[in-house]
Amino acid sequence: MKSLAQLGNELYSGTTSFPFVGRRRLWYAIAGAVVLASIVLIITVGLTPGIDFRGGSEVTVTALAQPDVGPANDVLAQEGLSSGSSVSTLGSSSVRVQTNELSNEQLKDLSAALAQAYGVTDADVSATTIGPTWSSDVTNKGIRGLIIFFVLVGALIWAYFRTWKMAAAALLALVHDILITVGVYAASGFEVTPATIIGVLTILGYSLYDTVVVFDKVRENTEGFETQTRSTYGELANLAVNQSLIRSINTSIVGVLPVASLLVVGAFILGAGTLRDIALTLFIGMIAGTISSLFLTTPILVDLRGREKVIKDQAARVAKERGERIAAVGDDPEALAAIAAAPVAAPVIPGHHLGVSAQPKRKKKRS
Repeated sequence: MKSLAQLGNELYSGTTSFPFVGRRRLWYAIAGAVVLASIVLIITVGLTPGIDFRGGSEVTVTALAQPDVGPANDVLAQEGLSSGSSVSTLGSSSVRVQTNELSNEQLKDLSAALAQAYGVTDADVSATTIGPTWSSDVTNKGIRGLIIFFVLVGALIWAYFRTWKMAAAALLALVHDILITVGVYAASGFEVTPATIIGVLTILGYSLYDTVVVFDKVRENTEGFETQTRSTYGELANLAVNQSLIRSINTSIVGVLPVASLLVVGAFILGAGTLRDIALTLFIGMIAGTISSLFLTTPILVDLRGREKVIKDQAARVAKERGERIAAVGDDPEALAAIAAAPVAAPVIPGHHLGVSAQPKRKKKRS
């Protein structure tokens, strides 16, 4: 069995290659099906906005030996506040009660009733109210932040790679990552909090980091591609993804493992709501971002550039050259196999063969 280092060397040199670009229609179909399922979940199940986004009042009872939602539900029923209210446990010693917006007097009465029901002091009960103006402001700022992020990122990638097509491919992959993350979040039933928005922005940055690394390798491999007839633009781009594969996997594992620990320990053991919100977003988003940077961004870029005249003409020259080589070797199986393997081999572009300069060696001066 090949070691990871051996596989990485073979992927980098082109002796082993996965058809990321060649089978792009399959990846598009899978991604489309997953995105469609996420949209269906968002529409049917829907997101559960937290109190920061919908507004309302919240009372938290702490210092409990055994947190139980029963007494809180009884208090809400006695106060006539059951409609539109929710009760949940936080960690191993707290109970949280969320209701529609209450007046100061109602909030004091509810806090006193909960303290009495749980047998704690007033100091162990905290209450707060978030009005509709504040919640609306938080929502608008979250949406505004996403829009500004997309605009700035698109402009930066466009300026760095000097082509809007790379920016478009990267942004389409980001939309894919967001929809999948939001769809899974809707299915989980977790509340959408400011921590969720922070998590979404974080995973977008993580996904872009991986995409830029792949695109940088694509640019390196395809520089001056039109001057040779060994490999097409799509084949050189596919080689770039293969050369970045092991690095992307290693980076993703290193990033996902601590987030998975945060999700399991923080959400299911400690019961910390904030940790649960941000950890689930990061966990799903990091995985989706890695997948999109490998299976979607470069294939989308190849499709966007496929109609350019220079790429069409160069692909025609490559096809003609291969046809002449095949005709020349006849039925020699070894020669045919060598021609078939040529497209996935490392490019022979001056100065870019395996990242090593192809400049002629200088002769040593005799002393």
